[in-house]
Formats: sequence, C-alpha cells, structure tokens
Amino acid sequence: MPSPSDTEAVAALSRWLAVESPTTDAAGVNRMMDLVAAEAEGAGIAQERIAGRDGLGDSLILRAGPRTDAPALLVLSHLDTVHPLGTLERDLPVRVEDDRLYGPGVYDMKGGAWLALQAFLAAARGGAARRPLTFLFTSDEEIGSPTTRGLIEDLGRGAAAVLVTEPAREGGKVVTGRKGVGRFDVHVEGRPAHAGSRHADGRNAIREAARLILEVEGMTDYPRGITTTVGLIAGGTAENVVPQHCRFSVDLRVVTEAEGSACADRILGLKGAADFAVTVTGGMNRPPYGRTEAIGRLYARARALAAAELGLDLGEVPLTGGGSDGNFTAALGIPTLDGLGIDGDGAHTLHEYALISSIAPRRRLMQRLLETLP
Repeated sequence: MPSPSDTEAVAALSRWLAVESPTTDAAGVNRMMDLVAAEAEGAGIAQERIAGRDGLGDSLILRAGPRTDAPALLVLSHLDTVHPLGTLERDLPVRVEDDRLYGPGVYDMKGGAWLALQAFLAAARGGAARRPLTFLFTSDEEIGSPTTRGLIEDLGRGAAAVLVTEPAREGGKVVTGRKGVGRFDVHVEGRPAHAGSRHADGRNAIREAARLILEVEGMTDYPRGITTTVGLIAGGTAENVVPQHCRFSVDLRVVTEAEGSACADRILGLKGAADFAVTVTGGMNRPPYGRTEAIGRLYARARALAAAELGLDLGEVPLTGGGSDGNFTAALGIPTLDGLGIDGDGAHTLHEYALISSIAPRRRLMQRLLETLP
C-alpha cells in the first residue's frame, strides 16, 4: 500500500507524464520545461532558459547553493522521450498497478528528473550544500544531444562532480561506466534498369547494400564489447526496376576510444564493388565513459551514504551498452555517477514502468549527495 508521500509523488509525477514530449515535438518538450520552470520559480530558484535550435526544444539551467567560485555539483536530466505523440492515449496510459507506475517516459527518464528536482529544491531550501548546485534539463538526449552537447560540456568543465538521473539498473544499481556510441548513414548507388527487359544492364544497390551490411554486422565482437547494428534500411523505386539507391543506418558501441576510432574508420571506409558508389557519413556520437579511480571514489561515497542513512545496499553496473549525457562529462575527466534516477523497467517500450517504492529513497539519496559531497 503506497504511503501518503508516495501518493503525492505519484500524483505530481503523473502530471508530468500527461505531457507527451517526444524529442521531435519541441512544443511538448517546452511544456515540460515550463513545468520545471514554474516549480523552480515558486521555490525562488535562479534559472536560465536557453532557446532550442534546429527545430528542437529549449534547455533550462537551475542554480542554487552557496554563491562561491568553487566548482559546482552538476545534475543532468533530459525531458525528451522516445514515445511518439498519441502513445499516452493509445498504448501506454498513465496508471498504477500495485507498486508500478506506468506511462510514457516514466522510467527513462521523467521519474528520475522529477525526483532529482525535488531533491535539488530541498537541498536549496536547507542551505546545507557545500558547493554551488547546478541542474541542467535538456531536450534532445534521446537523439544523441546534437544541440546540447556543447552546453553539457561547458557546464561539466566547471563541475566538481556530475550526477546523472538516467534510470537505475537491475534492482536499483547505479552506473559507473558506459560504452561509447557511433552513428553512421550509408548510401549505396547503383544503376537503374528495367527488371524484365534490361536486367543485365542494372546494378542492384539493395544487393550491394546487403553485402556491405553483412560486412558491418560482422564487426561485432562480444568478447571485446564491440557491437554493430544495422537498424534502418530503405531502397528501390518500384517492383519492376533494378534499384539505383539503398540507404542504411549503423549503430556502433565500443568500450574504448581506440576501438571507437578503429571501428569508425572501418565503417567510414566501406567500399562498393565495381559500378557502385558508396557514401558514408557520421562518426562517434558519444565518447566511452570509463570507470576511473575518481568515479570509483564518488560511487563509494554514494554507497556509504545510502547504507548509513537509508539502509540501502547501492550496487553498481560498471559498464552498460547504453549511452547518456554522462558520457560527455566522464570523457572530460569529471567524476560522473549515472543511473541515479528511478527504479523500474521497460525503457523505450509500451510496458515502461517505474517502481513507486523507489521514489522516496532515491530522492533522499540525491538530496544528501547534493548536501554532503565535498
């Protein structure tokens, strides 16, 4: 049975979930930013809104804590989701079933953003923070942060540590390392011809793309942590035409920067057979986020705090395949602790849910990290 505080949290978070905010819907994302801005204004928190560009939503920076020149503690959340408009009504309505709260983006990552905002406001009101506090809400993480990476890195360079509110893993574990991510688009051009009377004159771009796809997929090396995925493909003009064009996308995940560079060079260097032109664009989108000694110390402090004040055994995932904005700050050498958001499962699916019982303890953990990190 949810406690009264859990019931209030579910009601507040449900209001966020009622605002659909896929990355490509700038208006929806900006309505989410409005909700955060209104709550921060009501608490007297300094804020800076940065207009979106390239058709994407705004970003919002909140600042609190002591006004000193000391490096800040930086919290990172994104308010965009992967679920298209209409998901709320059609496929994933907001609802509670036992300890589960369902809704688009509740796990990844509106739940984590909401609880972290409450922790940030509480830390600001309490006045116990040792460092300045900065909270950045972004609008485009789900597509690789193309317009906000520079802002994340600029704020990261001035931070003592970074706390990322991506969802918890496997029963509440935090994340201390992530693979790097590469994204590529491949265009194969052949020669069109009538599929019946002039078949031999054609050069089938789809067939050549199929050969290249096998080459790309063959780069996957599980022991080394390298994966390649061709996730989208399109080609051809009509059923009775030898295809002139074919396009496909490539997702690359790697553990080290050197592997990322080598794999990227190989993909960018794909060559077509005679009479085919191959053009490849893209590159590494997120650098690898390795578990350094500094990250280990930050995790140890969070784990000790969770045990002493919350009675929780805070486990860790030292390497996960998914990327986040924490990749950018970790690559700058800033101690970064990820996966501090809500617990649950089903990210990016139509059965996405958050565990209501995880809200209060993880909100408290975030607050105490903001108040006690030296």
